[in-house]
Amino acid sequence: MVNLEFIEEKCLSLPDVKVILNDIKKRDVELNLLSSRLNEYLDAFVTLSPQKKEQLHQKLLDLNLTRLKEEHIAKIMEFLPTTAADLKVVLQAYPLSLVKKDQESIAAAVKGFV
Repeated sequence: MVNLEFIEEKCLSLPDVKVILNDIKKRDVELNLLSSRLNEYLDAFVTLSPQKKEQLHQKLLDLNLTRLKEEHIAKIMEFLPTTAADLKVVLQAYPLSLVKKDQESIAAAVKGFV
């Protein structure tokens, strides 16, 4: 029996998944059913290019919010909330409380990329 061991755990945002799937499309001749459906979903809903994604990621990191983790940043980059209320909805699944000022600064950072 094979024992699997995790080497690294990393959060991926949808723009990252799109880049990885494009690499797989180049490597393989044809995608399987699930990969082709994922490709359709990513084409329909992912609006950030890899360059803009990196810029937004850096801008969110530059805010120096100690409570904001990589998984929160990935979720913000997926949904691109432009108001503090939208941000609250996106992050409601996580036990995270942000001050109103921090919520507004995140929303302002995202607004420039929408």
